[in-house]
Amino acid sequence: MSSYTFGQKLFKPVPPEKGSFPLDHEGQCKRVMIKYMHCMQENKNDSAMCRDAAKDYLACRMDHNLMAREDWSKLGFSNDTNKTT
Repeated sequence: MSSYTFGQKLFKPVPPEKGSFPLDHEGQCKRVMIKYMHCMQENKNDSAMCRDAAKDYLACRMDHNLMAREDWSKLGFSNDTNKTT
């Protein structure tokens, strides 16, 4: 028996605005991602020590349209404390 009743709308899922992005199937940012992962491993998963690598990775993703271009301040980076890419 169907659980659909008259007048009930069908649920159509939509992707979230933030927090989900396409996978890098072609490996365009793989080198930068590996650099970030090595940094995290060397620094006992302390992301504060790898902020430059994280910024490089996000820049690569934005440059290859794997995520929407965002202002660095919205991504947790201030312009005066980090290098620019």
